[in-house]
Amino acid sequence: MSRIKRALSRARYAAMGGAVGGALGGLVSRNAASTGAAMGALVGATYGERRLDVGVVVEQVKERGEKASDRVT
Repeated sequence: MSRIKRALSRARYAAMGGAVGGALGGLVSRNAASTGAAMGALVGATYGERRLDVGVVVEQVKERGEKASDRVT
């Protein structure tokens, strides 16, 4: 798995998480907005990391299935 691909996945979900967290926190106060954005970015980056790992596992399983079907035919 490419380091760039992993970094882009983390960045994408961190940005989305930060935006959602900031918006929700902004409903409460200015301080809560910055805290919400930070927490949302952290959660988003973690999710982006895990999502990419799961995608790699799914691709590996698909490849194994294709190889097994080639052996059967």
